[in-house]
Amino acid sequence: MIDEDLPAFDIRVWGARGTLPGCGNGQVAYGTETCCVEMRAGGRRLIFDAGTGIVPLGRSMATLGELDADLFFSHVHYDHIMGLPFFKPLYLPNASISISAGHMLDGRSCKETVEDFMRAPFLPITPKIFSADLDYRSFSPGDVLAPSPDITVRTARLDHPNGAVGYRVEHAGRAVAYVTDTEHVPGQTDEAVLDLIRGADIVFYDTTYAEAEMERFRGYGHSSWEEGVRLCRLAEAQRLVLFHHAHMRYDAEIARFEAQARLVFPGTLAGRTGMSLTLSARPVEA
Repeated sequence: MIDEDLPAFDIRVWGARGTLPGCGNGQVAYGTETCCVEMRAGGRRLIFDAGTGIVPLGRSMATLGELDADLFFSHVHYDHIMGLPFFKPLYLPNASISISAGHMLDGRSCKETVEDFMRAPFLPITPKIFSADLDYRSFSPGDVLAPSPDITVRTARLDHPNGAVGYRVEHAGRAVAYVTDTEHVPGQTDEAVLDLIRGADIVFYDTTYAEAEMERFRGYGHSSWEEGVRLCRLAEAQRLVLFHHAHMRYDAEIARFEAQARLVFPGTLAGRTGMSLTLSARPVEA
């Protein structure tokens, strides 16, 4: 039985930048941290990506004494995992953390991938230093995951160099999609992405570029805010969160993209560090 008085989702953005953290004047309004989104649903904490945003998230969890989480990688390019070695709950023996990845194309498991990232000469420590109860989980894009009996996580392959995975989280009659990093083909619809976001209440979508920039950056594995709007309208999604802001993008440009997107899709927000979104449970129809 779903308690309709409790939120179905409490969502917080801890990092919305891509490629590199932002820096300097003019890049603070939307945050400087790289990708990390926390979704609390059904008594569980789901974390999507471990960019630099996961560092303050980990400190907050440790302060609150809330140390259990399910972490999902979209992929393991550095901007999406660079915060992992500094995620405080990993070093606490009373923490329980699962880490899931499904984008690998070279046959390595999730555990092997983390071990390969955290090794000399790139870091002075390895995952052996972690004290938390860790569960590494490998899956294939298209698999349906179940962090708990009342939460469903659907997955799909995204078009990105070295592979990436998009997610759709369903709970209490609501759906939230996390779709980054992916590149669209002009004039074509990525049916896998469309399925992930169809009817979703909130869609986090890779809007690294404007459409006018796409030809210059063809093959980089990213999309545009215009494509995000088009897909959300086609999928009848309710809200679009512009995400994975280019590291060279200044606040004024992001604000302009947000304003332009709202003209054609009013439910658009530019993702920013500290942004909180809440969804109440949807009543079950008799």
